Amino acid sequence: MERPVPRGLRGEKEEEEEVERVLVSEHSWRPCPTARRRVRGCLEWVKRQLFRVGEDWYFLFILGVLMATISFAMDIIVARLYAAHTWLYREIGDIAVLKYLSWTLFPTAMAAFSSGFAQSITPHSGGSGIPELKTILMGVVLEDYLAIQNFGAKVVGLTCTLTCGSTVFLGKVGPYVHLSAMAAAYLGKMRTTVTREYENKFKQHEMLVAAQAVGVATVFGAPISGVLFSIEVMSPHFAVRDYWRGFFAATCGAFMFRLLAVFNSEQETIAAVFKSDLKIDFPFDLLETFFFLILGIICGIVACAYLFCQRWMMVAVKRNRLTAKLLATDKPVYTVLAVLLLASITFPPGLGQFMASRLTMKEHLISLFDNRTWGVLAANASGVAKPGGLWQEWDHPSATIYGTLTFFLLMKFWMLILATTLPLPAGYFMPIFIYGAAIGRLTGEVVALLFPRGLHSEGPPRPIIPAGYALAGAAAFAGSVTHAVSTALLVCEATGHLDHLLPTVLAVLVANAISQKNQPSFYDAGIIVKKLPYLPPIRSRHIASYRVVVEEFMERRVVALAKGDGFQEVLVALDASADAEYPVVESTGSPTLVGTVSRSQLVTFLQSHKHPQAPQGEKLATVGTLGDDCTIEPIMLQFSPWTSLHQAYHLFQMLKLQRVFVTRSGELVGAVSRAELRRAIEDLANPK
Repeated sequence: MERPVPRGLRGEKEEEEEVERVLVSEHSWRPCPTARRRVRGCLEWVKRQLFRVGEDWYFLFILGVLMATISFAMDIIVARLYAAHTWLYREIGDIAVLKYLSWTLFPTAMAAFSSGFAQSITPHSGGSGIPELKTILMGVVLEDYLAIQNFGAKVVGLTCTLTCGSTVFLGKVGPYVHLSAMAAAYLGKMRTTVTREYENKFKQHEMLVAAQAVGVATVFGAPISGVLFSIEVMSPHFAVRDYWRGFFAATCGAFMFRLLAVFNSEQETIAAVFKSDLKIDFPFDLLETFFFLILGIICGIVACAYLFCQRWMMVAVKRNRLTAKLLATDKPVYTVLAVLLLASITFPPGLGQFMASRLTMKEHLISLFDNRTWGVLAANASGVAKPGGLWQEWDHPSATIYGTLTFFLLMKFWMLILATTLPLPAGYFMPIFIYGAAIGRLTGEVVALLFPRGLHSEGPPRPIIPAGYALAGAAAFAGSVTHAVSTALLVCEATGHLDHLLPTVLAVLVANAISQKNQPSFYDAGIIVKKLPYLPPIRSRHIASYRVVVEEFMERRVVALAKGDGFQEVLVALDASADAEYPVVESTGSPTLVGTVSRSQLVTFLQSHKHPQAPQGEKLATVGTLGDDCTIEPIMLQFSPWTSLHQAYHLFQMLKLQRVFVTRSGELVGAVSRAELRRAIEDLANPK
């Protein structure tokens, strides 16, 4: 028997039925509902089949191909803009003032636009980006640094910076690693949307690790050394499970980067980016190992001087009243002044004629890797008359090639340091790579001058190959500045020449031994100057790190809560500390650590409970305790007071910890955060 429905309820029911009929009617009027259901089913089936082998492969492939395409397109745009600038300088005539203006105003305008545009969009687009990314990979959260909104600003700014060419002498490795990281972070969010999975921090880290290798590989077309270099520079602790991801993404990126060059008719087949013509039957004599050792020592000493002066310059620019004000309020003005100075010095009719300033950065590197001995060519009139040789830019009538190389090294030393202070997107690896090649070339030319027939006076002549010293010098100086050994393999992959691999590795090891003992790396120096929350490394010579224990530097005054605490105690704890999480003990009389509670939960607890002195009219929940109304998370890791500084440091590095509580027999006695750990390491390195 049906019960009668009241008139009010009957009206509501009729309205609901009417709405349902309208929705059904609209759905039925959509075209081809059966076909659409089948298409959706087919797409779901395809997605299941594709993701059966794992979705990581597809997103890593997309990352590599995307970054390779952007890198190649950027190179084409830069080459055409630079060609336009060269054409303007050549066609403007012989009027000195006009030639000077055409040479200096173009890079000044491009650098000013790069600085102003990038900084107006986002403050995170300046510099290389590797110090900040290295900090992120250690578990520190830098807000909005990997936001996709920064991608366009960095691409445009970096393109304008590279268009300045050898005038400013900046590269793109660092910013491109930052761009790859931003693309990887965005693809990680897309992956979460497609797979409908929870956003996992470990997956985000895996994509960022692969992005490091892609950034290097798509600049040099070197996948193997790209992976190894990114591991050395970015990750003090590397998970082997991420190895294949980096290699796969870097290989896809490097292959696509070189394949696009074939499609653009730049090359007939896939080849090295800086292809050299080192076809040598006898690459080096065994006794030449001594000179490669000397080259490594020279590169290590020069690298220490460079790192010290560069860090001093960064600090001085920030402390100087005028430059600090310009960098804070008028970054384009500072950029214009600095670039105008650099462009004036590299003006070809002036000092630039002794520095091969008309060559691009790629032409600088190709000329330094020239297979011929410049000292012999300069003395040969027929060799001088031969047109088209890039080496001729280094041969000036009033100075020998030894003089031009020496002048280049002296001038570029401080010019590179000045260029690192510019507030625009720029990379600093390529300039030091070329600088090291010039050191090696000068060393090789001097050795060839001293031993024209080789190191053995008897038997067939085996001449010295200065290009081999240039390869070793590029790897040794770049490796000593960045504290990386993989630059030895990078130079071989980038040039396609492996005959000088062993002496190159020897020079790199010697240079690294000198620089690592005396100076932090270029990117660690950036972290120090920018005061990023990053743990300084413990040097191997600091054996005392095993004797220093947590009890000596831990924070003893820790704001803790008991399970039975109520509104008043929680309110006092939140006012006393701004920590993200608070330790919870069993009771006030028994400080046994039972877990942690987040600050957001404590705020919710206060909002939902009644203050003891609140008026009776307020409608809030009855007064409760922390243990009853909050979720207490268990403690997964805790230190004892006798845990050594060395152990604590490596646990923080490997597990990317932010704060660890210290217990003695289960009772809370203190806490260790990154701040206390950093102070302990600094006190160890600089004892009072």
